[in-house]
Amino acid sequence: MIAYGENIKVFCGNSNPEFAKIVCKELGIALGGSEVRTFADGEVSITLTETVRGCDVFLIQSTCNPVNNNLMELLIMIDACRRASAYRITAVIPYFGYARQDRKARSRDPISAKLVANMITAAGADRVLTMDLHAAQIQGFFDISVDHLLGNPTFVKYYLSKFPEDQYNHDNFVVVSPDVGSVSRARAFAAKVHMGLAIVDKRRQKANVCEVMNVIGDVRDKTCILYDDLVDTAGSLCNAAQAIVEVGGAKEVYACATHGVLSGPAFQRIQSSYIQEMVVLNTIPLPADLPCSKMKQLDVAPIFARAIAHIHGGTSIADLF
Repeated sequence: MIAYGENIKVFCGNSNPEFAKIVCKELGIALGGSEVRTFADGEVSITLTETVRGCDVFLIQSTCNPVNNNLMELLIMIDACRRASAYRITAVIPYFGYARQDRKARSRDPISAKLVANMITAAGADRVLTMDLHAAQIQGFFDISVDHLLGNPTFVKYYLSKFPEDQYNHDNFVVVSPDVGSVSRARAFAAKVHMGLAIVDKRRQKANVCEVMNVIGDVRDKTCILYDDLVDTAGSLCNAAQAIVEVGGAKEVYACATHGVLSGPAFQRIQSSYIQEMVVLNTIPLPADLPCSKMKQLDVAPIFARAIAHIHGGTSIADLF
């Protein structure tokens, strides 16, 4: 725990207040007082109940479901702090929504990730702190500083503890990328846990629907760890698990993803899939009445707290990687 003076303030919206409380506990400060309300017509209203004049302000808000409400809360909080003469405003966005719309895949498509970056900058943010953007180049969409944390050190620590190195042969394990687009992050993870790498090649027919075509790499009779940056409807992940078991002949399948978006039939799909355990980070809160016994969540709030401490103190965050 690090104790700070009055010149640092942490506030949060409605997206993940428990996460913000853990961050403040790690920092040794109280969560800033604010009132976040929604009027009957859907308009968002923010009131800060304590001064931020001259303060180094950190606003914690994941832009998860309901995405647009949470995004507006963040933008209005930034504007409120700017108009209240905060010294510096850092938008702490554990999960950055709209990140999957990072390029023009078809004619006349928007690049929504760039639009959201522009909105955050225009609202008055001086800095952004986030984790595992869907595409790392989104950092370049911002005209302000971006600190991009990685989730894989947390997963590395978890799996090396779950499967201690002196109790198993690394040749019996393999990290699997559920699609070609996730190969680079899966390769980085595989290198850290000293395991082999395989890839599931799929052809997506339409949004949220995919067809698995082939398994590239040797997974036969091995324990596989599917690794991705996020899991939404879980269609891709569960199809990949089915392919590496039924086509590749894998012994068992575990899965992990930084952001548990978990929309629609995701919980039911994971529960009925070949996946033995699905691990996500708490960048997005899980529902209290979790309808899936295979889910496990790891806490990265202390990592964000350390990053905030470094930013506030003007020191490098390199040790977090």
